[in-house]
Formats: sequence, C-alpha cells, structure tokens
Amino acid sequence: MARIRNYFLTGLVVAGPIAITFYLTWWFVTWVDGLVRPFVPMDYRPENYLPYGIPGSGLVVAFVALTLLGFLTANLIGRKLVSLGESLLGRMPVVRAIYRGLKQVFETLFSGNGSSFRKVGMVEFPSPGMWSIVLISQSPSVEVAEKLPGTEEHISVFLPCAPNPTTGFFFYVPRSKIIEIDMSAEDAATLIMSAGVVQPGSDPQRKIAALAETANAARVAGDTALTAASAKAD
Repeated sequence: MARIRNYFLTGLVVAGPIAITFYLTWWFVTWVDGLVRPFVPMDYRPENYLPYGIPGSGLVVAFVALTLLGFLTANLIGRKLVSLGESLLGRMPVVRAIYRGLKQVFETLFSGNGSSFRKVGMVEFPSPGMWSIVLISQSPSVEVAEKLPGTEEHISVFLPCAPNPTTGFFFYVPRSKIIEIDMSAEDAATLIMSAGVVQPGSDPQRKIAALAETANAARVAGDTALTAASAKAD
C-alpha cells in the first residue's frame, strides 16, 4: 500500500501541473474569445460556416488587431492620436494616476532592453542570518533617492512570498547588501513556489520524488493531527 500510495502521489505530481496548465490556457483563450467575439461581425465568424466553433479565433483577431494598432502607432498620425488620447486621460484626476502607473509597468515589463526582474539576488531578510530570494528591479527615482539615508546607492527589489510568488514585499536596499546569484527569474519563481523543494538544476526525477515525499509528509501530518484531535475529543 505504501508503494501504491507513492506511485499515486508521483502520478499526481506529474499530471497536476499539466492539467492546470491546460486548464488555465483554455480559460485564457475562452476569456479572450468572449471579449473579442461581440466585435466580430456575424458574417466573419467561423461557426457560421462550420458545424462547430473554433476556439481561439478571438485570440487570433485580438493578436492581429494589437499588431495593427502597434503598426499605426509607430507612424506620425498614430503618435498624434495616442498623444491626444493621453492628454484627455491626463485631465481626469483618478483615471490619470491609474493610466500612468499601468503604462509605466507595461513599458518596463515588455521593453526589450529593460532589466527589471531579470536579475535574481539574495538579501538578509527578515532577520540577520536569514537570507531571502529577491528579484532585482530598477534604481529609485531622484526624489526617492534623495530621501534615502546614507550616500550609498540603493536599488529596488521585490521579495516574492511562498508559495504564491505574485505577492510579497517591495523595498529599497543598499546595493552592497544584495548578493546577485546566477539564476533566472523562472528558476527563482519555481524555487519559491515549491518552498525550496525543487532546486534549480536538479535532476527531474529527483524533483518528482522530492515533491512526492513532500505530499506524503503533508498527508502524514494531516493524519497525525486528525488522530490527535479524535483522541482529545474522546
């Protein structure tokens, strides 16, 4: 039974990420289709000529539309229209702040020469002797840098939380306090999401075995807690 349980947990570890990845991909395609489909005329929808719908047709339309928008924006007329739209948004108090913040985030993340979150490092956090993985971002602005204590250069970092790396802490730290490591952002995210179980560069079979052992340990801990609770109730 122990061997069957380990095989089952190993199969769950292998199939789980694949199933979730396909599910999220299908959800994203369906979501984009639902947004784009109302703007596509009925005569141009594939389901009118086929006995079944084609998932992803809205995604193709969105890709073509965004590419065309980028092409038009690159010329003089497009830049003037974008400037006109930005000036109109700049006159709206609440919308202005949201738009400018989101625009800066998108320009930073999708710029080809940007360096934000492409470098991984370690900082001493949350207490001396304890080190955490951080994603290195940009240097602070002039206004912020002038208010930071000391004369040493600071850098902004993002410290993801385990097991959800989309949440965490953002803070400025002196550059000398950061230890850069040769690790990609993807490997760092995997390391954080697995809480250190999956180490970058390790053998895939060892990764699966380690995850299976973790799941088995969690099951044993749950059974122990349930037994203790039952004994206390008796």
